[in-house]
Amino acid sequence: MITVALVLPSLSIRTPMAAYDPLTARMPGTGLDHLPSYWTATAGTPPEDDGPVPAPLDIGVAIIGGGYTGLSCAHALATRHGIRAVVLEANRPGWGCSGRNGGFARAAIGRYSYAEMIAKWGLPTARRWFGESLAAVDTVRQLARDGTIVCDLAETGHLKIAHRASRAAALSREAELLQRDFEYPAEFLPADRVRDEHIGGAEAYGALRFPDALAVHPLKLAWTLLDAARGAGARVHSASPVIEWTRAGATHVLRTPHGTVRAGKVVIATNGYTPEHLFPCLEGATLPVLSHIIVTRPMSPREKEASRFVTQHVLTDTRRLLYYWRRLPDDRILFGGRGLITESPANHARQRAFLLAELKRKLPALSEIEVEHDWWGWVCLTADFLPHVYHADGDATVHYALGYQGSGVAYGVHAGRLLAQRIAGEDGGPGIPATSTPLPRFPAASLRRIGQRAMYLWYRHLDNRN
Repeated sequence: MITVALVLPSLSIRTPMAAYDPLTARMPGTGLDHLPSYWTATAGTPPEDDGPVPAPLDIGVAIIGGGYTGLSCAHALATRHGIRAVVLEANRPGWGCSGRNGGFARAAIGRYSYAEMIAKWGLPTARRWFGESLAAVDTVRQLARDGTIVCDLAETGHLKIAHRASRAAALSREAELLQRDFEYPAEFLPADRVRDEHIGGAEAYGALRFPDALAVHPLKLAWTLLDAARGAGARVHSASPVIEWTRAGATHVLRTPHGTVRAGKVVIATNGYTPEHLFPCLEGATLPVLSHIIVTRPMSPREKEASRFVTQHVLTDTRRLLYYWRRLPDDRILFGGRGLITESPANHARQRAFLLAELKRKLPALSEIEVEHDWWGWVCLTADFLPHVYHADGDATVHYALGYQGSGVAYGVHAGRLLAQRIAGEDGGPGIPATSTPLPRFPAASLRRIGQRAMYLWYRHLDNRN
């Protein structure tokens, strides 16, 4: 990786100029600005943070990572438990996928179907799991209602759309299961209702509707969480990656480029940008994968009518390598999907063209639509396809929340609250696997990228089967 040193007043910034892979990189950068995107173009002026760690600090709780989870944890510690924390962010608050995602706050924890949850853990645990996913959405909703966050929140609902006719029956069965076993008002919409009420085009053979889903401006969400955390007494230091972590007795010593932080407890909230060397429990435990998003120019009235793209719902399809899309308030279309294996300018250009072609294939009436913004970011998978909110093996002073499987908008914010509760020593009651089991390691962890390639090939095969 080629790097360039940029010298600013009292701050030296090293900027990655080519490929970056969290599996091999020592850190994601120091003081990097946000990647250009539709969100950065529409979020307004970034709020202030506390700058780099200026000198040695002693604190009860240090939080590594200034995204949704870290900022939410700092805010909850201060407002709910009277504990002031320090957040250490390598670049800018919200710099990672907290500021780059599609803005879908929906009920999703892990990558298991509801039938698989029941088969794997039993109905009582599956019901608690589903309730926790709804609670995560409600955490974001309540923060917006009480004015803690201001993020263009809209009560939209979520449509999971059958991309092949053969997938519609499974969605219908899933709706029945949710109604029967979870007492949840899911609804199956046949293809004609999807086309008449929501969206037309190809690959819309029915849909499962969840009424509990929100659309947000993700970067505004991160920035107003930053303001809320600092307003409650937390300190949020940008350009402060942890470059060395040692122990002095019971005290954790975190060295950053400009100052050292000594803390009794540490939270790891770095998700897809987690450096493997940071702490032993992380080694071989995560698989960062790229997700890529395009945003088009606004649809013309003719294009909007011809495509029947009138819904405000956030949309996903039934692929394992799923696509996700939504109509933005200015009638642009946000369309995203898994990125390529490695990060490089050539790969990003190919993926931009590929996603535009896929969007046009779904909506042939948009054959002349053009892309005005595109960007990418790393999301975090785990070996068991579950997030984990837990503590390090044998060390209850190190906590983490990682592995949101690409669905971390609601659960990332909610996990910050769960971490604060753990740190404060409060019993959360009967848990679910996400909050009661440690991060597992990948078998043959050194071969994760090879395994990812094989997994993508298999998933594409399954997605293209009738």
